[in-house]
Amino acid sequence: MSKIICPKCDHSIDFDASGYKKGQSLVFECEHCRKSFTIRLGDNDDDIETEDFGHIVVIENTFCYKQVIPLHEGDNMFGRYNKGTLISNPIETNDPSMDRRHCIINVKRGYSGELTYTIRDNQSVTGTFVMNRILGNRERLLIEDGAIITLGATTLILHTPEGEE
Repeated sequence: MSKIICPKCDHSIDFDASGYKKGQSLVFECEHCRKSFTIRLGDNDDDIETEDFGHIVVIENTFCYKQVIPLHEGDNMFGRYNKGTLISNPIETNDPSMDRRHCIINVKRGYSGELTYTIRDNQSVTGTFVMNRILGNRERLLIEDGAIITLGATTLILHTPEGEE
């Protein structure tokens, strides 16, 4: 049995994934809040567990519901979801002050195995704020677990695997 968490209300949904192929997309409707959402089963051809690089939590506000977006190694582009705009981490929001390609969070593994997280603005109109400080043009800032990031009127929080231990 596999467990999925509703991105809106955090209600868990159990389902049997054995009858589906890896890479297949499935649509679920939360029985608790009636939110419909899509997941994609792991794309790996073998049964090796994927590595946890942490995740971003999008705080629910007037423009969007709570979302948990997993991070991957390398550049993670964040911005407002818009059909046809290709970004790695779209945020489903109606926030007009968030650009479609707002900022980039880079996840990198150092020589000793530790993960480092850096953020940079992607020439957004309203800017990217980290802990109430606006990032300068072409500035890269090292961020850690619990960092509060503001894109327009939307707030994100970084959660690293080390911070969850």
